[in-house]
Amino acid sequence: MKIGIVGLGLIGGSMAKSIKARTSHEVYGIDIDSETMMFARLCGAIDGTLDVERLSQCDLILLAVRPGIAVQWVKENAHNIRAWAVLCDLCGIKRKVTEEIRPIAKANNFVYIGGHPMAGREVGGFVNSRVDLFDGAFMILTPDGHTDVRILERLRNLFIDIGFASLTFSTPDEHDRIIAFTSQLAHVVSNAYIKSPEAERRRGFSAGSYKDMTRVARLDEDMWSELMIGNADYLSEQLRILIDNLNKYLSALERRDEDELRALLREGRIKKAEAGGN
Repeated sequence: MKIGIVGLGLIGGSMAKSIKARTSHEVYGIDIDSETMMFARLCGAIDGTLDVERLSQCDLILLAVRPGIAVQWVKENAHNIRAWAVLCDLCGIKRKVTEEIRPIAKANNFVYIGGHPMAGREVGGFVNSRVDLFDGAFMILTPDGHTDVRILERLRNLFIDIGFASLTFSTPDEHDRIIAFTSQLAHVVSNAYIKSPEAERRRGFSAGSYKDMTRVARLDEDMWSELMIGNADYLSEQLRILIDNLNKYLSALERRDEDELRALLREGRIKKAEAGGN
């Protein structure tokens, strides 16, 4: 296949590197940063620039940019995408992006499937992209009821080839509802947790728990603001649940109620065991 990648940051750069290293597909990329383009060419992550001519020849286009940019790019370039080519965005929210892109795809006779690779790092950019970023990760796809199963099989083969453990099929609504809990809420909690004044005095007093809680506090505020506002309804719902639960712990502590605190901690331990995972 000829594959075009729009955006060569952490996700797009890792996609390019892993596709080139682990498959025989041709990869063409584009990024607004000229230095990124130079590095991508020099390290062999791309075969060339994704210009209009190459875009019109691509079998698959991956959009590895923020939601607003992804939608704008499709609006500006839809007429250059060949009929029945597949376009897959890799954005962290799905409802807003899908609502905008799906009718454009239909009007221009190309196939659109929403996607979200469940992998990342707390640092971004092409310089931090890795061939093995997706090893063992899940890839979420949000096809509609009319998507050809042969296209899904082709995507599955590609994503498995570059390291993903398996694919998860979902709807845009289900994706955004669950991602609000598994990803966005975790970033809010980490970002709020580090604002304690004790953070500046933690050296010599911290170990794994502190590291785990603060890893994703070092985020890209521009990207995460867009993702969170685009999913504000579900994220707000999760925040209210969290605040309600935290208030129960606070109440037990303020009342020095050891039995109640023990019960709350036991409940959380059991919930974690039932939920499973790391």
